[in-house]
Amino acid sequence: MSQEKINKVTIIGSGPAGYTAAIYAARANLEPVVFAGGPTLDHPQRVPGGQLMVTTDVENYPGFPDAITGPELMERFQKQAERFGTTIHMENVTKIDFSSRPFFIQGESGISYRSESVIIATGATAKWLGVKGEDTYKNRGVSACATCDGAFFKKQDVLVVGGGDTAMEEATYLAKIVQHVTLIHRRDSLRASKVMQERVLNNPKISILWNSAVEEVVGDAKGMNGAVVRNLKSGDSQLLKATGLFVAIGHTPNTELFQGILETHQGGYLKTHPGSTRTNIEGVFACGDVQDSYYRQAITAAGTGCMAAIDTERWLIEQGE
Repeated sequence: MSQEKINKVTIIGSGPAGYTAAIYAARANLEPVVFAGGPTLDHPQRVPGGQLMVTTDVENYPGFPDAITGPELMERFQKQAERFGTTIHMENVTKIDFSSRPFFIQGESGISYRSESVIIATGATAKWLGVKGEDTYKNRGVSACATCDGAFFKKQDVLVVGGGDTAMEEATYLAKIVQHVTLIHRRDSLRASKVMQERVLNNPKISILWNSAVEEVVGDAKGMNGAVVRNLKSGDSQLLKATGLFVAIGHTPNTELFQGILETHQGGYLKTHPGSTRTNIEGVFACGDVQDSYYRQAITAAGTGCMAAIDTERWLIEQGE
């Protein structure tokens, strides 16, 4: 069933960026509609609310001195957006047309809108190893964000998987907190920049296992306590004792819907004008992890969500809306 209505602003995606954009847009009387997203066949792990929905304790979001769980934090975001009159559809957008205004947006259920402006907040999905035990111990030792979860591993032994700048950053950050970091890399040389490599290679709290890959994550009822690592040259495997495994092999921005329509950086992240959330199409804005390959934090995503709502409001005023 299709009901077509011209909307002032439609927000695609939820999470801290999408819901913050909704809160600000709603308070500006823009009556935003949010397509919050959800699982797909290709990405069954995606849920409305973004990556915080699969995070346990969030200790670094301002205003929560005793921590808060990711799902509880996102529930509060959603309720606040709804309080100011945001309409939320718990489904994915399946079709868009940005060729003319008002833009066309259609969801999985068939509901569709014409919209004067669009804010994209579809986020990014962490790349995982896909090995046995990884899903079992996610948030119980296995993580894709050292800044988010590193504090839980003070004075413990942890593993980091990867060979690029992200892995170097994660390992260097963790070395300040944990007892020891073992970096596991599939090749015999790192892909990271020279500066990042030197920081790792010269850090006495970081050791590297070259030509190696994680085969399995192991643990017990309390959580992860080790990983089986295989040497790709000799074929020999060993069990490394560790309470944490940080997967740092990159993120994939959720931009499938916008391929060939919006400009992207080399890694697939949406391009926005410097100091702004504007994309290459007038009236289309992007915020959060879908356009941020560097910080990837809930607080920075929320900040750009605020920016997107303000940019959208000012742009609509410029258009005489």
